[in-house]
Amino acid sequence: MPELPEMQALAERLAEVMVGQTFAGATPISISGLKTYAPSPESLVGSTIVDVSRTGKYVVMTFEGGERMLLHLSQAGRLDVEVPAKTTRPKGGVVRWRLGNGTGILVKEFGTERKAGWWLLAPGDDGPLERLGPEPGTPEFAELIRTNVENRRIHIILRDQRTVSGMGRGYTDDALWKAKLSPYATFKSLQPEDRERLLDAIDFVMTDGLMNERKIEGGYPTKKTKHWMVHNKQGEPCPACATPLERISFSSYEITYCPTCQTDGKILADRRTSRFLK
Repeated sequence: MPELPEMQALAERLAEVMVGQTFAGATPISISGLKTYAPSPESLVGSTIVDVSRTGKYVVMTFEGGERMLLHLSQAGRLDVEVPAKTTRPKGGVVRWRLGNGTGILVKEFGTERKAGWWLLAPGDDGPLERLGPEPGTPEFAELIRTNVENRRIHIILRDQRTVSGMGRGYTDDALWKAKLSPYATFKSLQPEDRERLLDAIDFVMTDGLMNERKIEGGYPTKKTKHWMVHNKQGEPCPACATPLERISFSSYEITYCPTCQTDGKILADRRTSRFLK
């Protein structure tokens, strides 16, 4: 799933295409893609798009009247910018937005478990944005890291968009590795120095991620990130100590970690090979 750096870079690219253009309409391809019913896409035809930004993992397009259109790519959403807009209805298509200059923005979905979606919000309506937690890099986020005493695992908390917005499995794996913390550690168990190290690690991986995403040419179909430090690199040598990286597998995702750097040499139980998860 694209995370904050990927979505920020995508929003910046879309801003170059969409800001200042009028909205010429939307052609829904997937019935379930549009998550709201008011305002309708037709009511925004002729309205100018004045801003494209990002909140959490959502791209936010703002119209001159204050209405907003949100896009969430979920696990496998992608975009095509079409010049000129096409009229095809491709397999996996979600919606095609048309701009006044003839450009089309096609949202596609290649996933099976979750679906990319879009929302149209009236002025003052935050829709799904109101449920999001603070983003990395904000004072509210730093306060959460420094004061949280929950007994939930840190890996779970950092991926919970209601608690923290913008992070997912990739940057959480990398941040915990860089901070030398176990993916099974809890906030309740952290010392002040652990918390500061975690904050520094998150700042680093998110900044580095955005810098790398901005280097991708084209990039409207969000490309698979290749700059991970440990995420999805199980079996490869740890960048710090050369120990083979391990993974913990769940039904729909995996966690990657270094046993030497993060768990004092302990191999955490993997549900694929063990009946017990400790």
